[in-house]
Amino acid sequence: MTTVRRAVLTLPAAPLGPDNPLPALRAPAGAGAHAVDARTLAELPRDMARGIGRAPLRSLLPAPVRDGYGRERTPADLDTIVIENDRLRVTVLPGLGGRVHSLHHKPTGRELLYRNPVLQPAAFALNGAWFSGGIEWNIGATGHTTLSCSPLHAATVRAPDGGPMLRLWEWERLRDLPFQVDLWLPEGSDFLYVGVRIRNPHERTVPAYWWSNIAVPEERRVLVPADAAWHHGYERGLNRVPVPVTEEGADLSYPLNGAHAADFFYDLPEEQRRWIAALDADGSGLVQTSTDPLRGRKLFLWGTERGGRRWQEWLTEPGTPGYAEIQAGLARTQLEHLELAGGAEFSWLEAYGPLAADPAAALGDDWAAARAEVEGHLAAALPRTAVDAAYTAWREGAADAEPETVLAAGSGWGALEVLRGGHALPGTPFPESTLGPDQEPWRELLRTGVLPPPAKGAGPGAPLVAAPWRDMLETAPADPSTEYHLGIAQWHAGDRAQAVRSWERGLQRAEVRWPLLYCLAVADREEGHPERAAERFAEAFADHADRDAGEAVAAALGREGVAALLATGRAGPARELWARLPAEVRGRGAFRLLEIRILLAEGRPGEARAVFDEGFEVADLREGAEILGEVWAELTDELLPHAYEFRMRPS
Repeated sequence: MTTVRRAVLTLPAAPLGPDNPLPALRAPAGAGAHAVDARTLAELPRDMARGIGRAPLRSLLPAPVRDGYGRERTPADLDTIVIENDRLRVTVLPGLGGRVHSLHHKPTGRELLYRNPVLQPAAFALNGAWFSGGIEWNIGATGHTTLSCSPLHAATVRAPDGGPMLRLWEWERLRDLPFQVDLWLPEGSDFLYVGVRIRNPHERTVPAYWWSNIAVPEERRVLVPADAAWHHGYERGLNRVPVPVTEEGADLSYPLNGAHAADFFYDLPEEQRRWIAALDADGSGLVQTSTDPLRGRKLFLWGTERGGRRWQEWLTEPGTPGYAEIQAGLARTQLEHLELAGGAEFSWLEAYGPLAADPAAALGDDWAAARAEVEGHLAAALPRTAVDAAYTAWREGAADAEPETVLAAGSGWGALEVLRGGHALPGTPFPESTLGPDQEPWRELLRTGVLPPPAKGAGPGAPLVAAPWRDMLETAPADPSTEYHLGIAQWHAGDRAQAVRSWERGLQRAEVRWPLLYCLAVADREEGHPERAAERFAEAFADHADRDAGEAVAAALGREGVAALLATGRAGPARELWARLPAEVRGRGAFRLLEIRILLAEGRPGEARAVFDEGFEVADLREGAEILGEVWAELTDELLPHAYEFRMRPS
């Protein structure tokens, strides 16, 4: 019989630390890594180009940036939920985005996924903290979801066959959409079934995005029913290439044959069954398949060059095997977004399980024969008709079923939206009991029309930016806190001039000035006034420092202020601001890098080189970031040391 139970997993883990206290007014810092240049965009199929250009994020609002983690790992107990039958054992991390940490096939004793031996956050999610390994559920916009390291609601529900099923659900805040992920193991099944539903409870059409990312050991062959793929590297191009052999002659169905980090979005024929597999030298491994709405399939590889290998070390333990990602998504590429009409939904079913093929055929040079070998074994183990029937049984008989036993709690933002909008969402309740301190001021605004100010001397609370909340802020009494939040909502809506006016009005009467000064500084920088932006960043830091209102705010404002002053050639004020930071903050890797940049601006390259030689780690270095190489090149023509080599594209 299938069981669903709580358990605990102990891993070496770096704590997540506090969220960044500053509102995320800008687009994701790593957005450029997933961009496509204008010339390439003009040459793409028209529907693909439309999907790529659909509703790009102007900011990360209302999600917070998560950059408070470090690199020091100690053993930590992680809450898990284990789904198990006599064939499979599935370990889920409800507090970390609902990640499937392990998929263990009991008859063979094989782990079907890449299971990371540590929990090490890194800056790959849209809003920062993310970790590698397992199966992750990505909703929102191009990139890893803002929920990568956040708790989801979790409960048991009746599966279509009457056994227990695990439901995960949350309210995704970038696109303002509720979603659910249902996981169950039919009795005696070698396959984990996953039913996914994204609902649009609004009247307006909303851009939608989904990719299921599956980490597998990189010493595998990746097979998929396609003869071509769209290749996307970190040079901002997107071009169609043959599969599996590229123009350079490398067989990139083997991830270790790739030199540089790259995405390959496979071009599956419309009528083709959707599947992707990763098999080892014995012809055994993991296969993932789905109903047709989950159209896309992808391979991400790190490559064998220095940057890719360094990232592999960075995300786990040096000396451990590397990984690649096989993925499945709603669109052909991760760069596209689909339209989800008001009141509509996207739903589909995925299946994950073991596959054993004849290695001579599956790993042979005949690509068509290799695909046929895998597809034949998949058809025998799990026919396409069985997947379609399981989807129908789930969608019609279980997707709306109400949770039975609550196993974990997510955020209170969904409860707040249900309270405001009166949304009926069968199967995914967001009860008022989940409302917490972050939501309480907004519930008061909803109830009374007044947004309560923060406690005396405290900074502002978490923002909300959707149009109904903006409308309420516009009619609420205009105190500095309300003007701050109104300006953020206006900024998110694209009305930047009105946002600046709101922040300027709030600043006239504000006792705590740094939040409003920070917002105005960002506006100045975005509108092409770097000198004024630098002055306001510095003023915001000084206002906070005079109040001694917390290390997290000091670090966030200090980092912004020093960088802005350096960008305008003001090394002296940058040095003065840096010196006012707490000693513990100055010792962090990101601030050692700022110190190097200050020393270079002061004409002290020898001392700057000494900081490199001493060694430091920028814990929240972004995917695709090249700043370490750029700063090193200002000092010397020597090869960038391996410890600082994170470049993901050819030199």
